[in-house]
Amino acid sequence: MDVMQQYRAWLEMAAGHEELRLELEGIRDDRKAIEDRFYTELAFGTGGMRGVLGAGINRMNVFTVRRAAAGLAESLKAIPGNEEKGVAVAYDSRRNSALFAEQTALVLAARGVKAYLFDSLRPVPVLSFAVRHLGTAAGVVITASHNPPQYNGFKAYGPDGAQLAPEDADRVTQEIRRLDYAQCAPMARDEALARGLLQVIGEEEVDRDYARMALSLMVRPDAVRARGASLRIVYTPLHGAGNLPVRRVLKDAGFEHVLVVPEQELPDPDFSTVKAPNPEDPAVFELGVKLAREAGASVVLATDPDCDRLGVCLRDGQGEFRTLTGNQIGCLLLHHILSERKRQGTLPGDGAAVKSIVSTRLAQAICDEFGVKLFDVLTGFKFVGELIQRFEETGSHTFLFGFEESFGYLSGTRVRDKDAVNASLLAAELACVCEEEGGTIFDRLQDIYRKYGYFVESVKSLDFPGKEGAANIAALMARLRDDPPRDIGGLKVLALRDYKSGLRTQGGASEPMGFPPSDVLYFELEGGAWACVRPSGTEPKIKLYTGISHPDSEEKAKEAARRLQEAAGSLLH
Repeated sequence: MDVMQQYRAWLEMAAGHEELRLELEGIRDDRKAIEDRFYTELAFGTGGMRGVLGAGINRMNVFTVRRAAAGLAESLKAIPGNEEKGVAVAYDSRRNSALFAEQTALVLAARGVKAYLFDSLRPVPVLSFAVRHLGTAAGVVITASHNPPQYNGFKAYGPDGAQLAPEDADRVTQEIRRLDYAQCAPMARDEALARGLLQVIGEEEVDRDYARMALSLMVRPDAVRARGASLRIVYTPLHGAGNLPVRRVLKDAGFEHVLVVPEQELPDPDFSTVKAPNPEDPAVFELGVKLAREAGASVVLATDPDCDRLGVCLRDGQGEFRTLTGNQIGCLLLHHILSERKRQGTLPGDGAAVKSIVSTRLAQAICDEFGVKLFDVLTGFKFVGELIQRFEETGSHTFLFGFEESFGYLSGTRVRDKDAVNASLLAAELACVCEEEGGTIFDRLQDIYRKYGYFVESVKSLDFPGKEGAANIAALMARLRDDPPRDIGGLKVLALRDYKSGLRTQGGASEPMGFPPSDVLYFELEGGAWACVRPSGTEPKIKLYTGISHPDSEEKAKEAARRLQEAAGSLLH
């Protein structure tokens, strides 16, 4: 079916959905707009699917969501007993999130799969916890994470509480492709409730147990008892799902002065106070820093709409507020956990930490000192979850901490995705520990740099929108594979890791790396520097990562990082 046939079919299908119908009517004479909505379907990958809200097969709407839910249901039904185990369904504060979540639950019910639907918005980590806590066969969160307000998504989880593994996502994709959009109707809500195929989940079933679990992951509760009552912390949920759970665990831990940014406290699908609700962007801290100055707070915490990412902004040595990178937060929390457990004599001999391949090499230096094995995984927290599962099944290692440079962290095993509630509590706890020692988190960061070296990383995204963008991304990656650079910014390329072929090549010899295939190129440079190019799995863009270090100067490290990022960026033009 060509794009115009698809367009006409959707005009008929959207007759009962006024917003979608009006959008389609409005582009009747715009061939390019029609093609953009119908030239391809939203891809369903290991993170589910994500896209701009609107009409068409390349948009997030009630029909694409129903079809994804139906495909998930059919995939689950291939294993006996999954219908009864069911699927936990949660959602965040985005446009149509509540609608899409209910439609997901009712489509599952229509295909005989029980759905556990949360009664209001919940964070990603609560959903991941719920899958394991309730023993469901899968989970779904309706969210587009930290994307701008015009996006939404369908994020799918396996029975281990981690995002779907590649082979599981492929099976769901196969089922989705067998289905027609018009054949994925939901069951009526009253019927689903009456037949026991829909159960609404409130606080009693999951939230209290999740909060107790999060509190159990503290490593210095004594420091919080001593300092938490006086420490002032500013927190912003950025209009999202973190508001209640983050405040709850901080209060239960003993923090009595958690000041919430009032303009960003309540759910707002337009995220009207920020360009995008992304804690990676220093601009989202503007209102939080203003409140912190007024209240005399030294730490500002921010979580994204689905509360799987945490950003931190804190006072530096001159009293100015500085936004930390995801790598800095990850290394601070890693060092906090390892140093405290060593001091207490509870650091296991088989301890393991996990990071993504594009995260800082500083983590390796920290783990080496404490005798902890550091594992690298591909980008995507599902790979952290897979390692945790492997550790538990084999008994080979004890998981201690995992992180990604994109502001995702986890220190427990009962959640298998990024957990900003857990990370918020650890960051607040670290502030208490540092204060007890007569310093600040910023002081701790400088101590780490002085001990291990000054590591600086950067990430840059280049947008490639539309049908032409996808082709340009593919062409660019092919060019870099066919003709890789011999040096980047004057730094010799020592080895090339091609995660698509699975080979690491050095000096003309290649060896397998043992990773799942992924469209990623990683350049190992002299002096421990590196650069990495990776198409985004959720957005039409390419991401460029670089990292470098200097043994004794932050300024020299930053200047070297600037030059490296500039030189690496020229590869993408």
